[in-house]
Amino acid sequence: MVFIIGEIGTNHVGDVNIAKKIIDAAVQAGFDAVKFQKKNVEKIYTSDFLNSYLDSPWGTTQREMRLNREFSDKQFKEIDRYCKKKKIPWFVSCWDVGSQLHMRKFKTKYNKISSAMLIHEKLLKIIAEEKKHTFISTGMSTLKDVEKAVKIFRMSKCPFELLHTNSSYPMKNNEANLNLIPILAKKFKCNVGYSGHETGASLISVAAVMLGAVVIERHITIDRTMYGHDQAASLEPEGMKRLVRDIRTLNEIMGDGKKRIWDSELPNMKKLRQILT
Repeated sequence: MVFIIGEIGTNHVGDVNIAKKIIDAAVQAGFDAVKFQKKNVEKIYTSDFLNSYLDSPWGTTQREMRLNREFSDKQFKEIDRYCKKKKIPWFVSCWDVGSQLHMRKFKTKYNKISSAMLIHEKLLKIIAEEKKHTFISTGMSTLKDVEKAVKIFRMSKCPFELLHTNSSYPMKNNEANLNLIPILAKKFKCNVGYSGHETGASLISVAAVMLGAVVIERHITIDRTMYGHDQAASLEPEGMKRLVRDIRTLNEIMGDGKKRIWDSELPNMKKLRQILT
């Protein structure tokens, strides 16, 4: 069964109530888990970048916007309670070592490495030592980069799956390059999934599953017109439902590959093969 992750990321725009509405939509659609992000904004961006001009609902600098989108401990505790109530696992992708260590208190089941942090070897080692099942996105990276990350997780005996992805928002269809999925699986001898940033609901994700993806991650929101870099590449509630419906249907119709005569075929066998000359 394909594991389907709803990437809420920062689409909650700093509002727990919006996050809860997105969680509700993910539960109703049948997602298997939801994911958030955690960053120490002052550590992962330069001062020049944070002080640069950006007109947002929360101010006129990158710093003001990005700080607003970061949930506090109190907010994450509310998310933890809400997800337990709704019976859906949640986890985070942390972008710095301090955030990863800080978030251990929530004892989530999974970890995630974002494409941006794939080459952050110190962070990868901290995550791998937790030995939680980890999803590793591979956008913006070479095979050599991926190989180094895989080596870290194998040395720590930490279970992982690679996620093929293109880190543009939204992604152009001709850059999906889904044929890389079986190549990654063969080269690294591991399960591979797909993290999508396209605008369509399910076509590319379904194709990824047909090529062997065992995990599908898609950004999700309640309104694609809301403020935020990821909104345009996100699925709204109806799109979420179509995604899950199509992937589950695909699981059913692909079958096990064994040739057999079905009971439903027997009447036609009797009728259509009455006389063979």
